[in-house]
Amino acid sequence: MTRLLHASFAFLSLTAFAVAQTPSTTNAPTLTAPPTRPAAKASRAAGAGPAPTVADVAYGTDSERQKLDFWKAESDTPTPVVVMIHGGGWMNGDKSNYRKAVTPYLEQGISVAAVNYRFIAQAMEQHVEPPVKAPLYDAARALQTLRSKKDEWNIDPRRIGATGSSAGACTSLWLALHDDLADPNSEDPVARESSRLTCAAVAGAQTSLDPTQLREWIPNAIYGGHAFGFAEKGRNRAAEFELLMKNRESVLPWIQEYSPIELVSSDDPPIYLDYPNQKSEPKLGQQEKDPTHSAVYGVKLKEALDEAGVEAVLSYPGDTDETYGSIAGFLTAKLKEQP
Repeated sequence: MTRLLHASFAFLSLTAFAVAQTPSTTNAPTLTAPPTRPAAKASRAAGAGPAPTVADVAYGTDSERQKLDFWKAESDTPTPVVVMIHGGGWMNGDKSNYRKAVTPYLEQGISVAAVNYRFIAQAMEQHVEPPVKAPLYDAARALQTLRSKKDEWNIDPRRIGATGSSAGACTSLWLALHDDLADPNSEDPVARESSRLTCAAVAGAQTSLDPTQLREWIPNAIYGGHAFGFAEKGRNRAAEFELLMKNRESVLPWIQEYSPIELVSSDDPPIYLDYPNQKSEPKLGQQEKDPTHSAVYGVKLKEALDEAGVEAVLSYPGDTDETYGSIAGFLTAKLKEQP
């Protein structure tokens, strides 16, 4: 893999965090849906990356957010696909953030899809329980939609990987580690398609949403309360997290269903975990400068994957991966392997 390809996606990993942060404010007493934050504007300049082959393809009917863009690589044979899932805490962000990132994959003969999904606020307004189910199942539905268009878009359904940063990374891992959501008896042909991945390579992933576990790993962890309905206007992440701690037992089945680390099994695909914001050696039980994107998340998931016999690569400043070199290097290598 060329250094140019590695450098392009190292830049992507670093810049993706700019849309993955959620501002903190003061506490508030009740549980109501927070307002939906404006999505990022679509690419503004003609030079912002190639236009999608097809844009704003609807994969659901519950929200205007349920759309994807697809870039078709030139090939006489069916192509692998990288699915890009944006970050933003499941609260903001947009698929257009990835438009500049598609070119290196297309040059390798790999098609690309970038996915929008419902935010936590919209899920709460629609009474989805828990709210995090909406963005995760939306991503699964988008993946199934891609497979349903395999003939039309020249896709090899056996070779589909996912990538994303922060919340998009957590979603990608959830897809990679969750059992197949395909329903072979469904009257809906899309629902009959597989939701499994060939591989996943992510940046700054949250690998657990269990507040007790997280406080053992990272004492200043504050991420996850909004995923289970403890978000509202005027409530910050720390307050959401404390409510999750207090109500942990009542939502424990949800925590176990939506935490990637709870889903690890021996048949899982290869995983690449990059933590470009890590500023020090990740150590269990110490406070982190960026607790939401700490490499401790990756250390613990890699331990679980190693125990299950699943290939797992962990990379962060000071201990970088030299085998694949980057998220892009890993995805390209895995997706170009013949099934």
